[in-house]
Amino acid sequence: MDWKQLISNKRLGQENRHSERHDDRTEFKRDYDRLIFSAPFRRLQNKTQVFPLPGSIFVHNRLTHSLEVASVGMSLGNDVAHRVLKRQPELTSTLFPQIGTIVSTACLAHDLGNPPFGHSGEKAIQTFFTEGKGAELQSQVSKIFWDDITHFEGNANAFRLLTHRFKGRRDGGFVMTYSTLASIVKYPYASSAAGKKGKFGFFNSEQSIYQRIADEMGIIRLSAEGEPLRYARHPLVYLVEAADDICYEIMDIEDAHKLKILSFEQTEQMLLSFFDAESQQKIRQRINDEGIDDDNEKVVYMRACAIGKLENACVEAFMQNEEAIMNGTLKGSLIDHIDDAQRTAYQQCMQISVKKIYRSKPVLDVELSGYKIMATLMEAMTEAILYPDRFYSRQLIDRVSSQYDINDPHLEARIMAVIDYISGMTDIYALDVYQKINGISLPIV
Repeated sequence: MDWKQLISNKRLGQENRHSERHDDRTEFKRDYDRLIFSAPFRRLQNKTQVFPLPGSIFVHNRLTHSLEVASVGMSLGNDVAHRVLKRQPELTSTLFPQIGTIVSTACLAHDLGNPPFGHSGEKAIQTFFTEGKGAELQSQVSKIFWDDITHFEGNANAFRLLTHRFKGRRDGGFVMTYSTLASIVKYPYASSAAGKKGKFGFFNSEQSIYQRIADEMGIIRLSAEGEPLRYARHPLVYLVEAADDICYEIMDIEDAHKLKILSFEQTEQMLLSFFDAESQQKIRQRINDEGIDDDNEKVVYMRACAIGKLENACVEAFMQNEEAIMNGTLKGSLIDHIDDAQRTAYQQCMQISVKKIYRSKPVLDVELSGYKIMATLMEAMTEAILYPDRFYSRQLIDRVSSQYDINDPHLEARIMAVIDYISGMTDIYALDVYQKINGISLPIV
């Protein structure tokens, strides 16, 4: 793959249109601004990251997580650009120096397609069709559509949200640049090629869009004709993924300390495990010299050090593996290719997190409640579109926004409209709808 071709500011849906400019923003900065000011991005503030949304203690939600990932992504992109330009100075006069903005923008968008209640919400949508009443629909839809909905994926849904022509939207939606769109597709293949992990990058309804973008930018196609579509990753996907990996692991440790799931001693050990003994002592001495005596503030400082260390390690991993990345042959994430000692520390943190954080009672309670809420909404709305002439069905359908094709004559389009509607909800709105359709609460005027 060629960097000059991979960094494209061509806009989806406006390829042949000249638009008048009133400021000096780059096209990639325009992408960034469109996301920041969009309703789907704003709704992330009421979507669970890991822990229950805040009571007296504020923990991360999808919005704060996405902003932090974007910050780390900007650093990764800028640092990689600086290193690559030393090797290939001829790229200086191209769009390549702007990759920091592209990565940061893709980081903002990476969780846009996540349904309420995180992975529990994803699982509820999938299992409604594999284990719930939705299983009865298999004979009524195409195989490829069945693959899409039984593997429902937040990543694929983010690409749909940014590219699908929902009704009533100007120009069919966000109208993002090709490079930004390609940089969010973590698993660039169809659902029928998802494999055991069930990960894929685009629904069949958006497959031709991704194919057009990928072919335009020279992304390597890995599948032969007649096989499920599969591409190599756009190189910037590795940086978006690294920013996400760094933030969700390190920030979850900080949140777990605030919630007293981890002790200060456990937290300190985890955050300083990325450093050798000498560096650990320097960090402790710096904390002491600055008079930081509050445990939460000590954790904040150590967290910043850990993020900086991992960011530098991922930049180094990218540069050491640039040839494999550009050839589409690199396996795994950048975290898998960092220095052995730091990779071991990261894996140990993950193991502790799974045991003490992700399996903790507050997290399990959210997952259990979220699963039940999402499963109930999927069942009620799907029954409504199957039997739209029933009185109760009309009541449900009438509360759905006009941007969703809930009345489309084709069953697959109606099912996808239900998924679009429910996956776009916030946790709080999903709970509110759940309570109302079950008669648990009434609107307060």
